[in-house]
Amino acid sequence: MSSSSNASREAAERQAKESPVSESALETARRQLQHAAESLDIDPNIVERLKHPKRVQEVAVPIKRDDGSVDVFNGYRAQHDSVRGPYKGGLRYHPDVTRDECVGLSMWMTWKCAVMDLPFGGAKGGVAVNPKELSETEKERLTRRFTEELREIIGPNQDIPAPDMGTDPQTMAWMMDAYSMQEGETTPGVVTGKPPVIGGSEGREEAPGRSVALITRLACEYYDRDLDETTVAVQGYGSVGANAARLLDEWGATIVAVSDVNGALYDPDGIDTNSVPSHDEEPEAVTRDADTVISNDELLTLDVDVLIPAALGNVITQDNAADIEADLVVEGANGPTTATADSILETRDIAVIPDILANAGGVTVSYFEWLQDINRRAWSLERVYDELETEMERAWRAVQTEFERHDVTWRDAAYIVALSRIAAAHETRGLWP
Repeated sequence: MSSSSNASREAAERQAKESPVSESALETARRQLQHAAESLDIDPNIVERLKHPKRVQEVAVPIKRDDGSVDVFNGYRAQHDSVRGPYKGGLRYHPDVTRDECVGLSMWMTWKCAVMDLPFGGAKGGVAVNPKELSETEKERLTRRFTEELREIIGPNQDIPAPDMGTDPQTMAWMMDAYSMQEGETTPGVVTGKPPVIGGSEGREEAPGRSVALITRLACEYYDRDLDETTVAVQGYGSVGANAARLLDEWGATIVAVSDVNGALYDPDGIDTNSVPSHDEEPEAVTRDADTVISNDELLTLDVDVLIPAALGNVITQDNAADIEADLVVEGANGPTTATADSILETRDIAVIPDILANAGGVTVSYFEWLQDINRRAWSLERVYDELETEMERAWRAVQTEFERHDVTWRDAAYIVALSRIAAAHETRGLWP
């Protein structure tokens, strides 16, 4: 594998020392927006509008615990931009959920939907709670109360939530039921990511990981790299990471490391990914039978061809970007690379395929699910996979065209595609009143 020169590494280290220590998801999203806008002839007034969400709903969510006590949690729903269609985005249950995080992630959803050319805008929300500390009945009560607090601003033609960190198809089922009961009619299109038995789509749960694998394969083809000769490290062996790793393994890539919160299973000769339980299948079991365990930080700096950060945001930072050894980074998580780290990796000629393209399979199959709900006609799993592959390849070609035309990074190319479409929609619709 090629290595960066001493000069580029020293430049990256100098840049890291001179850069701010940390940044929020909102700060990162705004930096990326401004940086990409500089490559386009876009009305600066539109760029200014896109730096701010249309609305942020902040609510208190009281629930009765199983022991009879009452706890109150903070909940949020950020709606960024709806110029191209209803808001769309996940709901997460995590202790670190904040207003600014939801706003930043809602901006990424706007770009993601536009990159995929879906008729949606961006939203994101969640509750600041540790779901591991809730019983199943407490989680259900939390979800139903949170749904009621958001009921006036969500709906199949307004804002369509989906699962995210700490939530799952069952959460969406409770949400759909709570909304439907208050509306007086069954409304499956109010959420996506539901179980298929109540209107969910086949293939939705594995879609983000599947799209990461598809984009990794396309990127390897672009750089003339044979998957049979490609080594891959995956940080985060949850739904996204496990599905991506297993598909790449099936296609011939050598998966040398996978991780969960406790550390990483590492085998330079390759891992049988189907024999390793994902976090969803068996929480925190990745390293249980491992011969060699390394830390998550060590995984990020392994000498591999492809690195897939598929866990949390902000894991590639100014502190470790100079030590990344992969030739290609494919973002499985939302916002795993800070803006400062992005600049360092660019200096070192390490290609980064951004989250708004790579993991967009989730929102794409959510769109398929929404269509199925509207038409009351279910698709087969084969059709979902075929349609997803077609849409991912179409989006890749659009981004590749801008990458080559403007001589920019893959992230900037994806933003150029997204911003061009969003700006055109804003210019066409105008500003009311």
